[in-house]
Amino acid sequence: MKNYLLGLLFIFAATSTAFSQTTFEYGLKGGINYSMGGEVEGFDSTLNYWDGIAEGVGAIGFHGGVFGQVNFGKFFIRPEVVYNSLIQEFEIPKREENTEYSVQTFTIPMMVGYNIWGPLDLYAGPVYSNVLDARIEGDESNALIVFQNTPINAQVGAKVEIGRFGLDVRYEHSLSDPEVQSLDFDNKLFGGNQGGANRGAFNDSRLNQVIVSLIFKIGGPGLNERRRRACY
Repeated sequence: MKNYLLGLLFIFAATSTAFSQTTFEYGLKGGINYSMGGEVEGFDSTLNYWDGIAEGVGAIGFHGGVFGQVNFGKFFIRPEVVYNSLIQEFEIPKREENTEYSVQTFTIPMMVGYNIWGPLDLYAGPVYSNVLDARIEGDESNALIVFQNTPINAQVGAKVEIGRFGLDVRYEHSLSDPEVQSLDFDNKLFGGNQGGANRGAFNDSRLNQVIVSLIFKIGGPGLNERRRRACY
């Protein structure tokens, strides 16, 4: 009985301490994202057409949004609302430039994190992702690509914040399964019947990404912190 009461007192003290240190902050974020993944295959409907496989070539997109953060001592919960523009490229024959695959998403990351030391935090969590548009250049069907078959992805990362400003680096991994989708390329763009692309398939439209963000904190504790100068 005594041990039971001591345990309850410990839990109560720990909970009280955590909530007594609860703070809230919010602000803006924006930056670049580097996409990885994707595979396109060509079908040789005649001997002249391309029948190879093109792996995705990483490209730079951008993102911007808002965040909030509730701190419980060293732990925190960080919900965000972010617009993402992802770009991936494919080297398909008979084109002077790479073929662009563009995706626009509206995402809601929900990160759970821990303050490791000073301004350094680590975090991970699920991301709800709503696809606004996903298309590959030159597809005559102009159909929306099935970018994902589940709306949930996963992120892990780290951030450093000093005063109002911070740097956030994270990795997002797609949790979807690959889906094969038919493509019908515009022959005028892809070399006609001179060995260019005709029909094909998007064997894997999923993209993973590395996300680098600049953070600007609008409200919250420690906004005017500066590194202290050494006193002599």
